[in-house]
Amino acid sequence: MANALIVLGAGKGTRMESDLPKVLHPIGGAPMLVHAMKAGATLDPDRQVVVAGHQADLVEAAAQDWNPDVQVVRQSEQLGTAHAVAQARPALSGFAGDAIVLYGDTPFIRPETLDAMLAARATHDVVVLGFEAADPGRYGRLVAQGDALERIVEFKDADEATRAITLCNSGVVAADATTLFDLIDAVGNDNASGEYYLTDIVEIARARGLSAGVVRCAEAETLGVNSRAELVKAEALFQTRARAAALEDGAILTAPDTVMMAHDTALGRDCIVEAYVVFAPGVTVESGATIRAFSHLEDCHVSRGAVVGPYARLRPGTELAENAKVGNFVEIKKAVIGEGAKVNHLSYVGDATIGADANLGAGTVTCNYDGYFKHHTTIGDGAFIGSSTMLVAPVTVGAGAMTGSGSVITTDVPTGDLALGRAKQVNKPGMGKRIMDRLRAAKAAKRKG
Repeated sequence: MANALIVLGAGKGTRMESDLPKVLHPIGGAPMLVHAMKAGATLDPDRQVVVAGHQADLVEAAAQDWNPDVQVVRQSEQLGTAHAVAQARPALSGFAGDAIVLYGDTPFIRPETLDAMLAARATHDVVVLGFEAADPGRYGRLVAQGDALERIVEFKDADEATRAITLCNSGVVAADATTLFDLIDAVGNDNASGEYYLTDIVEIARARGLSAGVVRCAEAETLGVNSRAELVKAEALFQTRARAAALEDGAILTAPDTVMMAHDTALGRDCIVEAYVVFAPGVTVESGATIRAFSHLEDCHVSRGAVVGPYARLRPGTELAENAKVGNFVEIKKAVIGEGAKVNHLSYVGDATIGADANLGAGTVTCNYDGYFKHHTTIGDGAFIGSSTMLVAPVTVGAGAMTGSGSVITTDVPTGDLALGRAKQVNKPGMGKRIMDRLRAAKAAKRKG
């Protein structure tokens, strides 16, 4: 059956104390909004709608950056959750199927839970996701008999007996789209907050003879993020889950608690990740590769058998072929490092193509930027670049060619040639000692003065 996804992301999030909309605060390198969209996307929805409000342009840009096909609608006034969902009605015009309402600040709903909600729609007109809370606090309470849901009561409107209930409302709802909007039309705002609560649709549905049900999930799935402290907790929970998933999939993390993962980090079976490695978004590490300690990787691909680090930085656009080696204090940006090639020490390689089995000596720099434009460096298969070589792009070093240490290479080096680009050394007899003596005397005189 067709389904549609409605993600609410209109709130300002005043407790965040931030100029950034709450749903755009990142967890695992992606906005919370994206986590909610990813969870819903596993249902293969026919339509996806995001409801934006506070700084809607930023929310729209983030949503469409993740999914260009998402429809973003505006809630100009924040009048409650039912009012927010109602803004999605035009975007779902003509849609026949179930609608699922998610929240952009609730990033941990599992796809399996959403599957269970859709399955429950076979027996209930409205399905609500609930959880048993260790500390129910100010959550809305679900008044239910088994899986049959009678009503939802907001904490502000609950009496003491209702507040004693530990089955709490996550806010996630599934219903036939037409039914959902019909029920919302009947929601009023006669409550302690003067808002239009989405939760009221359950009681309205029951009054109309429709059935309502509850699907239960673990409390951790419903974790909402409303403050900086809660964002820290959410990041920690995400990292714990991501590390556990990587280990379960066969990656080797020698010190898991020190490794930082992104929402899309992909680690192959038997790859080794040492301590204090940071994976920013967009990283894929193939089976059998090794990422040594204190390395930082972003938007790059590391092939089987490659070794990175320690203390290496792989920036966006980096591609390491099989058995390539990038060593300590090396930075690679928008470059392809060929099979078996080595960049082992204290080097910068940017906007470059490095051939198979090439060897770049310590201190090699591709000088790729002229102050206005970036230029490309090409190094052929099996070339040897001497230590402290400056390659002034655009430049090509042919296969099997060499450069002398300390050279500044400004023109192409043909295949098999040796290029030397440094000034001739001149020795001045005794001058070093005379200069040292003069400086030593000047320093002594200054101390006496």
